[in-house]
Amino acid sequence: MKKFILILFLNAIAFVCVAQNKLLSLEDAMVNNRTTLAPENLGQLQFVYGTDDYVSLKKINNKDIFVRGNFKANETPFLSLEQLNQKLKTAGSDTAAAMPVIQFNQSAEWFMKVNGNKIALDPSTGKIRTIINKYISQKENAEEGNGGYSAYLDSFNLYVTYGSIAKQVTTDGSKDIVYASSVHRDEFGITKGTFWSNNGKQLAFYRMDQSMVTDYPIINWSQRPAKIVTIKYPMAGDKSHQVTIGVYNAENHSVVYLKTGEPAEQYLTNIAWSPDDKYIFVAIVNRAQNYMQMNQYEAASGLLMKTVFEEHDEKYVEPLVPMLFVKNNPLQFIWQSNRDGWNHLYLYSLNGVLLKQLTKGNWEVLEVKGFDITGENLFYTATEESPVTKNLYEVNLKTGISKRLTQGADVHTPQVSTDGNFVIDNYSSNDNPRRIQLIDVKAAKTKLLFNASNPLAGYSLGKLSVFTINNRNGTPLYCRIYKPVNFDSTKKYPVIVYWYGGSHAQLITAGWNAGASDYWFQYMAERGYICFSIDTRGSDNRGKAFEQAMFRKIGDVQMEDMMSGVGFLQSLPYVDQKNMGLFGWSFGGFNTVDFMLNHPDIFKAAVAGGPVTDWSYYEVMYTERYMDTPQENPQGYAATDLTRQVDKLKGKLLLIHGLQDPIVVQQHSVRFVRAAIDKNIQVDYMIYPGHEHNVTGKDRTHLYQKVTDYFMQNLK
Repeated sequence: MKKFILILFLNAIAFVCVAQNKLLSLEDAMVNNRTTLAPENLGQLQFVYGTDDYVSLKKINNKDIFVRGNFKANETPFLSLEQLNQKLKTAGSDTAAAMPVIQFNQSAEWFMKVNGNKIALDPSTGKIRTIINKYISQKENAEEGNGGYSAYLDSFNLYVTYGSIAKQVTTDGSKDIVYASSVHRDEFGITKGTFWSNNGKQLAFYRMDQSMVTDYPIINWSQRPAKIVTIKYPMAGDKSHQVTIGVYNAENHSVVYLKTGEPAEQYLTNIAWSPDDKYIFVAIVNRAQNYMQMNQYEAASGLLMKTVFEEHDEKYVEPLVPMLFVKNNPLQFIWQSNRDGWNHLYLYSLNGVLLKQLTKGNWEVLEVKGFDITGENLFYTATEESPVTKNLYEVNLKTGISKRLTQGADVHTPQVSTDGNFVIDNYSSNDNPRRIQLIDVKAAKTKLLFNASNPLAGYSLGKLSVFTINNRNGTPLYCRIYKPVNFDSTKKYPVIVYWYGGSHAQLITAGWNAGASDYWFQYMAERGYICFSIDTRGSDNRGKAFEQAMFRKIGDVQMEDMMSGVGFLQSLPYVDQKNMGLFGWSFGGFNTVDFMLNHPDIFKAAVAGGPVTDWSYYEVMYTERYMDTPQENPQGYAATDLTRQVDKLKGKLLLIHGLQDPIVVQQHSVRFVRAAIDKNIQVDYMIYPGHEHNVTGKDRTHLYQKVTDYFMQNLK
C-alpha cells in the first residue's frame, strides 16, 4: 500500500511538472491570446447612470445574469435574460435569444440591440422606444441623435429619418462626392462624418469632394476575371480633396454650409457644438499643418462669428480632440494642446481668453474622462509617473490643483461614476494580467472587485523585463526583452528585434505582457530566441520634441536610436551577434528596410510587412505633416526612396503585403522588388490576398508562421 501511494505521489509530481512546462502553440500566441488565453475580465462592467452602483455580467448556474453592487453593498442578481425578455414582451417588443450588450451608463434608459433593432428601455415605466430600426441599422454610417432622429447613408447620399419617415438630405452623392463619412483619411482624430447637436435636432456633416484626386487601382482577385476597384489616394505633394461642413435642421429641413473659406485644400477638424446648439466650432488646419484656427460659426446661417484662438508651430500642429465645454458653465471650455512641449489641458473662456493651464509638466495627458456633478473637477488619465504608465487624476478648475486617484506603476483604464464620487479601476502590470477595484474618491478607499488569474500560469515562459537605455544624445529609450526559457547566461542566443518608431504608437508599457497584444515574443522565447523591442524617437507619449525629432528626415533618428539598441544587445555576452533578425510592420516596415540598407552588417535577416519604401508615394495628410511636400523637401524625400538604395542590401529580406492594402498601397513593395531585380539583388516576397493593411482573422496565424519560419531558417 505504501509503495502504491508513493507511485501515485510521484506521478502527481510528474503531472504538475508537465503541466507547468507547456509550450505555446502559434494558435495560442496569435488567436487564443484573445479568447481562452486572454486575461479574465468582468463582462459589461459599468456604472448605472445617476447612481454609484455598478453592474457586470456573470455566469450564475450557467446563465448570463447581470449583478449589481456598490461600495457598501455586495453584489446581488439584477437582471436575467428571462426578466429582460418579460420586460420586452410586456412592452410589445421582440425578445432576445441571448443576453444583449446593454448600456446602463448613458442615461436613465437602458440601450441595447435586439434582433437588429437598437432600442431604449425605460426601466421605471417599462416603455420601449426604437432608436434605429433593423432596416436603417444595416445602412452605412447609421447614427442616432437625442431628438429621435437618425442619419444614414444610402447610395452615396445622406438621409435623416424620424420613425418611419425618411428625408433625403443630399442628392449629388457619388464616389467623388462623399457625404457623412470620415474625411482627411482619418487624421486629426477624425473617425466619423456626422455630428448631432446636443438636442438631436440638427446634424453637422462632412461633404468631401475628391473628384480632383487621382484614381488609384486596387485589384479584387476573388472574381473571374479579376476586377479593378478604384480608390481615391492623394499622394504627398499632389492634389488633395476638398472638404466642407453642412448643417441640416431636421425640423425645417434646411441645409446650410459653414463659410469656412479659402483655400479649399485645408483640414476641417474637431467639430463641436455649443451647449445651446447655436454655434459650431471647427479647428481649421492649413495644408502645411503649421497653423490652426479655432473658428466659431453660426449653425443657422453658416456664417463665421469669430476666430476664438490660434496655434502656430514651426514644424506642425495636430489637434486631435474637440473642445469640451465645462459642465454647468457654457462660457468656458477645455482644450488639449502640446504647445508647451507636452499634451496638457487648458481652460478657456468662450471669448478666447486663456484662463488657466490646468496641467503642466514633462508628461502627457492621455484622455479626459469627464466632470464630477458640480463641473468644478475634471478627471483625466496621464503619464505623470512614467511614460509607460497610465493613472487617473482629478484637477480642480478653480485652483488648478490635481490629485492622483489610482496608485501603482501600472496601466489603469478607469470609469468614473455620474457624480464623480466613485471610480471603477481596471488595471494591469507586466506580471499582473488584471485587477479591478472600486475607488471611493472622497474617502480614498478601495474595494476589490476582481483579481484575474494568470492565463499563462501553466506555460514555460521567458523572463520579461522593461528598462531604459540612453541614445547617443542621452535621451532614455524604453525597451523590453524576453529572455529564452531556461536561460543560461553562458550560452549564445539568436535575437529578434521588433520595432515601429512612428507617431501615435507606443510598443512598450507597464501593462500586461509589457504592452504586447499577442504572445508571439513568448512563443519565440520558448524556442530559444531573445526578443527585443525599443520605442525610438518618433514614438508616442514622450512629448513633442521626441516625436518631432523626425521632422523632414523620417528614418534618420529611428536608425540612430536603433543603433543604441544594437549597442546594448552587443554588450550582452549571451547575444549571438551573428544571428540577429529585425522585424517591423507599416512605419516599422519602412524603418526595417531602411536600416537593412544603411546598416547592412548588423542583422542577418529581416521581415518588413506593409512597408513604405518611398514616402512620396504615401498619403498627403500624414506624410506632409512630418516631411513637408516633396517640392519643399526634395533631399528628405530622396533619402526615403529605398528603391534607390537596394544594392546596399546584404542580409536576407522578406517583404509581406496585403493585396488589397489601401493604406500603404502595394506599389511600395512592388517597386522595391522591381529595383532589386534590376540590381540583381535577391529578396523574398509574400502576399496576402483579401487582406488590407493588416492580416487579421485566421490568416494571422499563417502570417506569423511565415515570419517564424523565416527567422528559424536564417538565424541559426
